Amino acid sequence: MKTSLRVTFLILIAVSVFGACRKPATTQNSNTSQASPLPPETIGGGAAPAGEKFSFRGWIANLSIEMALVRDNDRLTGTYFYPRVGKNIDLKGSIDSGGKLELHETDETGKDTGLFKGQWKSNEIGLAAIAGKWSRPDGSKATDFELTQQPIEFTAAVHVTPKVIRENNKEGKYTVNVEYPQIEGDSRFDGFNQQARAMISKDVAAFKAAEGTPSEEEPAAADEAQISTLDIGYNIRFATDDLISVEFSEGQYERGAAHGSSVTVVLNYDIKNKKKLALVDLFQAKSNYLSVLSAYCIKDLQDQSRKNDMLMADQIKEGAGPRPENYGAWTITRKGLWVTFDPYQVAAYAAGAQHVLVPYSALKSIIKPDGPIGSFAG
Repeated sequence: MKTSLRVTFLILIAVSVFGACRKPATTQNSNTSQASPLPPETIGGGAAPAGEKFSFRGWIANLSIEMALVRDNDRLTGTYFYPRVGKNIDLKGSIDSGGKLELHETDETGKDTGLFKGQWKSNEIGLAAIAGKWSRPDGSKATDFELTQQPIEFTAAVHVTPKVIRENNKEGKYTVNVEYPQIEGDSRFDGFNQQARAMISKDVAAFKAAEGTPSEEEPAAADEAQISTLDIGYNIRFATDDLISVEFSEGQYERGAAHGSSVTVVLNYDIKNKKKLALVDLFQAKSNYLSVLSAYCIKDLQDQSRKNDMLMADQIKEGAGPRPENYGAWTITRKGLWVTFDPYQVAAYAAGAQHVLVPYSALKSIIKPDGPIGSFAG
C-alpha cells in the first residue's frame, strides 16, 4: 500500500475481555455501552520506515483485541488490550527480514506473561496483517491470533474509540456482544458517530425484539447451543479527514438452529458533506456502474473458482449479477473498492464470505471526477 502518514496522533488505550466468552448471566438484564480509549498510533501501509506506528484490530481465540505497534527496523514495541478492562499490556520483540516476529508481553512489574509468534505480511488490500500463535511464556496454552491493520490518516489528534455493548440475558436466553467505532475529539466527526451508533443500535434492538421472552413450552437451555447470540465486530478500511469507510461483521445464532448466520454491513461516510454514501454517489450519472462492477466481479470470482471448488458458476452469475442488492457490502480502500459477498451469495455456506478488490483503474472511466473517490481515478 502506498499510504503515507501525515501526522502521529495520540490515542489512549484500555483493555477488556470481549464478550465472546460467555459468563453466567443473572436474571437481570445487563446492558453496557462503554468507551475504550486507544493507544497512541500512526497508521500507514506497506513497508514500515524506522519508527512507523501501526494500529491493529483482531482476536486471540474468541477474544477481541486491539494492538498498537512501533516498527523500527527489526525492533517492535507497543501495547495491546482487551476492550473494557482498562489496562495496557506492554509488548516488546523483533521481526526478521521475512516478516517472522516474536512479541513478549509483560505486566506492570516487568514479568513475562505471554508470547506472540507469527508472520507479518500484506493482505489483499495492501494493509499489514499478522497471524500466528499466542501462548504463555513457556509455550503452553497456545492459541491462534489474527490482526488486521486499521488504515487511519486523520490530521487531528482525535481518539478512535471502540464502544462496547454487552448483555447476557438469562430470562430471554440470549447474549449480545458488540463493538462499533466512535471518533472523539473533533466535532467534524459527529455525523459519522451518529450514523454508526444508530445503525448498530437498530440492529441490536431488532435482534432483541425477535428473541423476546421464551414461552413456557420452550425447553430450558441445556447448553450453549440453546442460547441465541448476536456478535458484531468491525474493521476500518479507510479513514481520513474527508472519508471514513467501515466494514461490520454481524454474526447471529438462533437457539436450536443447525448453524449461525453472518452478514456484512458497511458505513461509508463523507465527512466534508456530512452524508452517508451510497454506491451511486461514486459514479457518473448514467454510467451503468452496476454492469461494470458486476462484469469485473464475476470474472474475478470465476478465476478464484479454479482454486476454490465451493464457488459455483450458477451462484456467481446470480449472486454477483448487476443488481443493487448484490452490491450492498462495499468499502473504500487505497487500492480499490472492496466488495464482500456474504455466505450463500456466490458460494456454499461452508466457504464463508467471498471478496473481490475492484481496482480504481477498472472504474476510471465511470468514477465521478469531483466525487468522493475522484482523486483515485487519476
